Amino acid sequence: MKYVLDNVWIGLFMVVVLFACFYYVGWWSSRKTSSEEDFYAAGFSIGPVTNGLAMAATWASLATFMGVIALIQKLQVPFVYLWIQWSISIPLLTLLYGTSLRRMKAFTPASFIKVRYGNVAAICVVAWMCLVMVMYALGQMIGLGQAFEMLFGVSYNTALIVAGIATVGFITMGGMYGASYNAAFQMVVMTIAMVAPMGAIMKQMGASGWWFPPLLYGDMVPKMLAVIPTFFDMKYDFRWYFALIPAFTLGPVALPHLAMRVFTSSSVKSARWAVVWFAIFLGLLFSGTYVAGFAGNYFRATTGNIIEKADQTILVLNVFYNPTIVAAFVMGGALAAGLSTIGGNLMAIAGLVGNDLLGIIAPDMDRKGKMRWGYIALGLGGVAAILLAFKPPAFLVTSILWAFGLMACTASPGILLGVWWKEANKLALIISSTICGVLYIVISPHVLKGIVIGKGLAAALGMSGGMVTVPLSFGLFIILSMIFNRMEALKAYAPTLADKQLIDRIHGWGEEYEESRYQSTLWPLVAVAVCAVVMIWGLQPWS
Repeated sequence: MKYVLDNVWIGLFMVVVLFACFYYVGWWSSRKTSSEEDFYAAGFSIGPVTNGLAMAATWASLATFMGVIALIQKLQVPFVYLWIQWSISIPLLTLLYGTSLRRMKAFTPASFIKVRYGNVAAICVVAWMCLVMVMYALGQMIGLGQAFEMLFGVSYNTALIVAGIATVGFITMGGMYGASYNAAFQMVVMTIAMVAPMGAIMKQMGASGWWFPPLLYGDMVPKMLAVIPTFFDMKYDFRWYFALIPAFTLGPVALPHLAMRVFTSSSVKSARWAVVWFAIFLGLLFSGTYVAGFAGNYFRATTGNIIEKADQTILVLNVFYNPTIVAAFVMGGALAAGLSTIGGNLMAIAGLVGNDLLGIIAPDMDRKGKMRWGYIALGLGGVAAILLAFKPPAFLVTSILWAFGLMACTASPGILLGVWWKEANKLALIISSTICGVLYIVISPHVLKGIVIGKGLAAALGMSGGMVTVPLSFGLFIILSMIFNRMEALKAYAPTLADKQLIDRIHGWGEEYEESRYQSTLWPLVAVAVCAVVMIWGLQPWS
């Protein structure tokens, strides 16, 4: 059976309506954009509800509609634990450093890295962040091409060209204002597209709680156990679940496109309230996502139909069970999910290149020139994602979840320790970030297949690798900082008084500086001991 829309014109109508809305918002936003603050941070003016919606949309991505449901097909109930670790990163991001950097009106986390650690460290972190943003945007672009392929029944390459050009156009036009308001609208679209059609599907499957699928599919449990007795089994040992923390919690904490959502808030209080709304909106969407994965497993077990591409489960279910107009709307929701994240990815690339990197290479360039290069970087990032998506390099499409681990060992230590510890050393960051980033890549199964830590899914998703390199990165950074700060020959890399005063200011102390504040040696040494235990545990053979 071929799962495509029966009526291409309905799909075309849905896409045209959605893109017309996106382009209108982009055009309206372009009229409000006249400064770097407008372009990179929407003038620091986004309210909590809009930002909560935009955070959830930027976080959810096309993976919610496609890749995540494919993971549920494979992991079944243990996916819930992965999702919990994955989703708490935004609250942690906000609590651990987001509101602090909002006080200094940073455009990206790398803006803080540049001020705190200097230009060389900033270039190192920007390079890692750009690599992950390209991986992220590439995955979304490939998914958009596949969605257009199903919508219109055309070849993947044709679908990719159409989807790619249409997408990059409205994102480049609107800047951060456009990315924020479009993402909020896209979150509404994707939530309705995920939850409402699944109600119709669950009703046809015999669920009495079909009227609110995210929470009321429980009466389907006995039927699921009858056809898949192992669905709710805890299939992995404790280390597998623990490994989710370094890989999927500490990694997303450093993702620039998520941090930039916090920075756009109209105030620190607004940023904190946005996290509350984020949790509500994302919880509703992700609960619906799990129901879709649940229904996909049940569908395969009871109908005998094979879903050849597990990442198209939600689309297949709607083509099979629902009218064409509903299936088209769900595909539109998938498009909205991909577009919201690509918008965040490209804005992050624009900020990293146009503001952070260009500020180092050409510090004397005027503000208009920097903003112009931001637009150029945004557009070129989109074009690069389109071109790479035609024949994507295997390394870049391993898994965006794997890329989270890469962020956890290259950027998270520099940001978190830089915000909370005055002794964090510039050279220590450069060395630990470079060594542990390269090591994480080497011990994954995606580059040198003969040198791998862990097995199977744990290795492929970066969980086993993260158990080694993430604690190593934090521990190495702390130990080297303590050593380098006490070496006369390396005094140039030690934190200056200005660096230490910056930490007090971003925590809200103003000009009330206290030397001993955030300068403990006990807790960093305790952290090193914990990191050593976790790393040794990660090096043990994986079953």
